[in-house]
Amino acid sequence: MFGLNESTQFYVCQRYVRMNMGINGLYQIVRTEMELPPLGGAVFIFFSKNRQQVKMLKWDGDGFLLYQKRLERGTFELPFFDPKDKQCKMPYRTLSAIMNGICLKSMRYRKRLNL
Repeated sequence: MFGLNESTQFYVCQRYVRMNMGINGLYQIVRTEMELPPLGGAVFIFFSKNRQQVKMLKWDGDGFLLYQKRLERGTFELPFFDPKDKQCKMPYRTLSAIMNGICLKSMRYRKRLNL
């Protein structure tokens, strides 16, 4: 099942990806460019150059799941990343905000106890 929650790790690819790539092509990007283990259970996130499409790749224990979303209007807002990094870890809350069209610049979190 393709469930996304706070216990899942999310990694964003630092470059834009052609959206005609399938599981095999994205798997190779994770291994070679992002230098991460594709079978570790994390979700790998890829955006198109025009930021109207996103793909997410996840190993589900016995096969890969590929999730794709294409916006009919508007674009996904991306957070600032250090261009020297090959990938960037993203919190679930930030991913949820991006997927729901929330402006990241005006988003503020209240302080909470974090153990």
